[in-house]
Amino acid sequence: MGNGAEDRCENGVESIQPVISGCTFPAWARDVRECEEKFNVSADRGLASEEVLRRQAKYGLNELEKHAGPSIWQLVLEQFNDTLVRILLVAAVVSFVLAWYDGDEGGEMGITAFVEPLVIFLILIVNAMVGVWQESNAEKALEALKEIQSEHATVKRDGLVIPNLPAKDLVPGDIVQLRAGDKVPADMRILFLISSTLRVDQGSLTGETDAVNKTHHKINGEDMDIQGKECMVFAGTTIVNGSCVCLVTQTGMNTELGKVHSQIHEASQDDMETPLKKKLNEFGESLTVIIGVICALVWLINVKYFFTWDYVDGWPRNFKFSFEKCTYYFEIAVALAVAAIPEGLPAVITTCLALGTRKMAQKNALVRKLPSVETLGCTTVICSDKTGTLTTNQMSAATLVAIGQRKDEVRRFKVEGTTYDPHDGLIQDWPIGGMDANLQKIAMIACVCNDASVTRSGQQYHANGMSTEAALKVLVEKMGMPAGSRASVIDEDFRCCNYWKTISPRIATLEFDRSRKSMGVMVKSKSGSNILLVKGAVENLLDRSAYLLLLDGTITPLDEQSKNLILAELQSMSSKALRCLGFAYKIDVNEFATYDGESHPAHRLLLDPANYTSIESDLIFAGMVGLRDPPREEVHKAIEDCRAAGIQVMVITGDNKDTAEAICREIGVFSPGEDISSKSITGKEFMTLPDKKKYLQQSGGLLFSRAEPKHKQDIVRLLKEEGEVVAMTGDGVNDAPALKLADIGIAMGITGTEVAKEASDMVLADDNFSTIVAAVGEGRSIYNNMKAFIRYMISSNIGEVASIFLTAALGIPEGLIPVQLLWVNLVTDGPPATALGFNPPDKDVMKKPPRRSDDSLVSAWILFRYLVIGLYVGMATVGVFVIWYTQGSFLGIDLTGDGHSLVTYSQLANWGQCASWQGFTASNFTAGSRVFSFESNPCEYFQSGKVKATTLSLSVLVAIEMFNSLNALSEDGSLLTMPPWVNPWLLVAMATSFGLHFLILYVPFLAQVFGIVPLSLNEWLLVIAVAFPVILIDEVLKFIGRCTAEMRIRRRLPEKHKKE
Repeated sequence: MGNGAEDRCENGVESIQPVISGCTFPAWARDVRECEEKFNVSADRGLASEEVLRRQAKYGLNELEKHAGPSIWQLVLEQFNDTLVRILLVAAVVSFVLAWYDGDEGGEMGITAFVEPLVIFLILIVNAMVGVWQESNAEKALEALKEIQSEHATVKRDGLVIPNLPAKDLVPGDIVQLRAGDKVPADMRILFLISSTLRVDQGSLTGETDAVNKTHHKINGEDMDIQGKECMVFAGTTIVNGSCVCLVTQTGMNTELGKVHSQIHEASQDDMETPLKKKLNEFGESLTVIIGVICALVWLINVKYFFTWDYVDGWPRNFKFSFEKCTYYFEIAVALAVAAIPEGLPAVITTCLALGTRKMAQKNALVRKLPSVETLGCTTVICSDKTGTLTTNQMSAATLVAIGQRKDEVRRFKVEGTTYDPHDGLIQDWPIGGMDANLQKIAMIACVCNDASVTRSGQQYHANGMSTEAALKVLVEKMGMPAGSRASVIDEDFRCCNYWKTISPRIATLEFDRSRKSMGVMVKSKSGSNILLVKGAVENLLDRSAYLLLLDGTITPLDEQSKNLILAELQSMSSKALRCLGFAYKIDVNEFATYDGESHPAHRLLLDPANYTSIESDLIFAGMVGLRDPPREEVHKAIEDCRAAGIQVMVITGDNKDTAEAICREIGVFSPGEDISSKSITGKEFMTLPDKKKYLQQSGGLLFSRAEPKHKQDIVRLLKEEGEVVAMTGDGVNDAPALKLADIGIAMGITGTEVAKEASDMVLADDNFSTIVAAVGEGRSIYNNMKAFIRYMISSNIGEVASIFLTAALGIPEGLIPVQLLWVNLVTDGPPATALGFNPPDKDVMKKPPRRSDDSLVSAWILFRYLVIGLYVGMATVGVFVIWYTQGSFLGIDLTGDGHSLVTYSQLANWGQCASWQGFTASNFTAGSRVFSFESNPCEYFQSGKVKATTLSLSVLVAIEMFNSLNALSEDGSLLTMPPWVNPWLLVAMATSFGLHFLILYVPFLAQVFGIVPLSLNEWLLVIAVAFPVILIDEVLKFIGRCTAEMRIRRRLPEKHKKE
């Protein structure tokens, strides 16, 4: 069966486009005749119409698949797949049912009861809306990918040319004609060139910075990367210049673009939870257990109040069940659940992350997905591209080599500057009296034998055309004008180039090709005769040169000694990863001496590129230049910062190994003398390693050169399997799957494609590696601040739970109702928690190793501290309730001004038995403008009469949580060393929260909704007296924490000395 499949793959047209099989026909490794036979087609006639229909039925349309995304309802349901949200939902439903049950009573409490579930439902709806909006953006990368597909193609079928056939109708075997500017509609094998050369911009697919030359000759070797398939053009790429006829080999999802589409879709299905979401889910699960246990305890403690029995003959008899009291204590359990859930936490986290995105945007890091802000903080590995991220992506001349006074002498000039700005830097040791004849000829060739241009936009300079040629234009400007010459001032920035183009107008071009590795132009000189100017690979030019141009313009024969001297200079420059170009020219151009255009008899020689090598012979060699894509100035320090922060840097580039290694040494990924034989590897070599994970576990920097998209994906996947948090940079279509797969996908804002940006979590506005490092530092700072407000909110909720638990345990009336707790959690706690997000960053934030993604938000000691604080909060809120009922004064503060009655603690704890008390009465008392009377039913003193005690409890809770927010400024630092004014926003937030509390106290309608009354000055003094000690308690606990930390350090030091 297997052999049959192989036979079909090799021989029949049935398998010309296998969908999954690994036996795809290697058209690049077959000559044109074999390809035509394989696809059963001829370039002259194309496919027959009947055959097209048959193949369309077999292979489908030439378009990318439309993956059905989740429906809107699926997205909505996914938002409730969160432990905290589910707890909130249950609490809201139960609260709503209880409110409905109590609704027939009407009045104030009925309205109040419905506020709580409605507010919780509102929170859940807003949370779901935000989540659905974020999720709906997830598939945009796939939509952006479809936009780069071609819409039409010029096709030959039945011997006729169809000029605008919809590209989706193409099938394998179609004959397609491509011209300059066309977008390639499918993966195709070039059959023959119509023009002398063909250049294609396939950078979006391969990451190559310059357009590449294509040929129709087959490639030796079936196992080739995309860059190596020089006789193939790929869907989504663009023809820069030239024209050709091609044979469609792959369509739709089987194209290289289709593979990227599949990889993006696959990666999008693999979206993992962020470290913070994992921790919050773990916290929510723990909270569920804690709430369940405490609710059960409250239920058991109070079961005696609603379920009683008598013992008759030693056996329980006469069971009595009070549904009303059972419901009441169930409401207390619900209040407990509301108290335990930090309802405001999702909103505060979102606000903090949103503020973080604004800070990062100011540093040129545009965050597209909010959770990425936090994930950045625990990044352990940065996988960076080289070109444009670590380097400027602006080629610049670094070294100019010219011939000296004698043929055994060369001159070296160091060229400053790293951009396309002609004013950026000078040429060191440049001749003061102006350029000599040798340098003038180099300038002429560099300028005129050049198809690029540099334009200015504001303060920025941009290259149009090949980056190497643009760098030569900039070099010419730095070389200056020849002595005594004048140039037009049409373009002040490039007046030198304008001068050379004016005095040496081009009349013909010998286009570059890969065989001779040079480009030539025929120009008319000042004397009126034609000369040939050539630039190209130094070795090739030397092989075709017979003479040498000296400093004074003398032309001398090129001997072996001079040639070896130039080659030695070439070797020296190449070892520094410079891309070298040579300059040569020819005076005696034979039949082209009078060439003036296409009508000239010699023009026929220019139509066949095979003649170019003989035309470019017997050249006069003038000099050479070393160019490079220089590293960004700030990258070296950013790499050092990564090392100090414990972040590993891996460089993954499509560039060649030598160039990448030189750049990595220069920027500090590798030290100058470091042996990198085991740390620098090509993508293909990496894929053949038996233990890839072991290779990735090496410390220090790693370099992967000649890397393809699939290599990037495998590296990211393996690192994530090892527990690393990976940030990956990319700019091309080919990078999109790896960006989607990484914990943090970072796209380039300037050079990046829309596909890469849509697949990313963050976009660099300046394409700069140091921006990533700054964003990581900001992410760490934001995480620390998030820990501060999460600890603050958790400690506040522990206090609320302790308050309700103590109320139930002591049997006293309910001190705080659910809507009050909801107000505290959402509104009063919100501003201080958000303000903690503005805490200034630690000075050593990038001097510490990255936290592990599984590190707990709250350590055991911190949890103990906040249990102590929470217990005090509970005691304070319950205590002030008891004080108002049982004490006439406290700490010298008179509390009898409102005229309320005092009761014993025993009466308060057994208030449910009030109806059986003989002679119990309660005095009327005032609260603001209201008078509370209990003449008809004295027992109401423990129900509606508790409004003042409830208000005191609520005010103590608010005040104590405001003071507790000051404790959260630092995990262990005292307020004496980190005073409140280090974060002025926190003081503003505290004032806001107190203002909101005053609002509900002193606006009658709001006071009625929340079931509270205004307080007098003495009562406020009582609130402050009870709340303030929370600062003193936490200061003592912080001091103990600092002492124990110092003891641990001291204990480690002797152990370290013993080992030494």
